[in-house]
Amino acid sequence: MNEIIFVVEEAPEGGFTARALSASIFTEADTMEALRQQIRDALTCHYDDGDRPAIVRLHIVKEEILAA
Repeated sequence: MNEIIFVVEEAPEGGFTARALSASIFTEADTMEALRQQIRDALTCHYDDGDRPAIVRLHIVKEEILAA
């Protein structure tokens, strides 16, 4: 596997969550920078050195509510 995609969303209680689409990896953090580090740490735990994806894509989903 050369790349992995994470869906990143704002958590209702604050901070951010990240969920991998092709693996059972989920992590969360208070800031985007901390979330990036949490994702790197999770990948290190989940994959062996030779199997770790070279590219990590973050698909950032932001929900906005507009008054009608």
